[in-house]
Amino acid sequence: ALTLGGGLLLAAWRWLRGAARPGGIAGASMRGKTVIITGANSGLGRAAAAELLRMQARVIMGCRDRARAERAAREIRAEVGERAEGEDSGELVVRELDLASLRSVRAFCHRVLQEEPRLDVLINNAGVFQCPYMKTEDGFEMQFGVNHLGHFLLTNLLLGLLKNSAPSRIVVVSSKLYKYGEINFEDLNSEMSYNKSFCYSRSKLANILFARELARRLEGTGVTVNSLHPGIVRTNLGRYVNIPLLAKPLFNLVSWAFFKTPLEGAQTSIYLASSPDVEGVSGKYFGDCKEEELLPKAMDDLVARKLWDISEVMVGLLK
Repeated sequence: ALTLGGGLLLAAWRWLRGAARPGGIAGASMRGKTVIITGANSGLGRAAAAELLRMQARVIMGCRDRARAERAAREIRAEVGERAEGEDSGELVVRELDLASLRSVRAFCHRVLQEEPRLDVLINNAGVFQCPYMKTEDGFEMQFGVNHLGHFLLTNLLLGLLKNSAPSRIVVVSSKLYKYGEINFEDLNSEMSYNKSFCYSRSKLANILFARELARRLEGTGVTVNSLHPGIVRTNLGRYVNIPLLAKPLFNLVSWAFFKTPLEGAQTSIYLASSPDVEGVSGKYFGDCKEEELLPKAMDDLVARKLWDISEVMVGLLK
């Protein structure tokens, strides 16, 4: 009886919470605009891709696993129903992009620059969460390499196209867990010590510092940059988190009741990509479609500039 009663209470809370949360950007249109979303085959990225397609955007899904991405694209098209072909209709395009490989990032950007006449929005969404210690193709610690360095190179290589398409926007998906991270310049690659939780938080702090420094560098260009936290969302990002077998039913119930769905979690990304409310707004941090305050360590301009300079060397933009 207690279990049933608790389940009913959780269900009621879940329903009320969903009813109170905004269901999208009312009336927004992305007709004629091109959007790149990294990690768009699942979770937040997939939800954002579907919603922006509904708004008639040309959505480029940058994904590591092409087969999974093609399958996701077919499912999204079936859900949304692409309009008749024409210059004003939405479109979904799959492109291979492995952020754990600088070679793959460069190949992806080369193709985009050759094929796309414009780029209106770049959503840096893909991420790795609390994985065991492993390295990228280029020898970087995986979480720092994918979450920060891969997106750092991607964004820099596409900046020219974004500037030529201005007004344009860059959206960086971070996390509230940045609060537990520190930028240790003596061990950015975690070769002296590795803690998967700390390293994730560090990569998310790096996302925010990168967004703020990039916004400073892009002042007056018509390109805006903002970062966000999506909240706690039910996605496959936690695949490396070990939950005891006996605790899984309870965890699943709690996550169903209290965690956001991918669509709910993607609302702030969609808002920053499409809403006229944030036109011209840059260098800010958002949650639940509202600007939020940052801790001082996420607003340290000296650290942000030093991280930028080191990242340029790490990804090969500077020798």
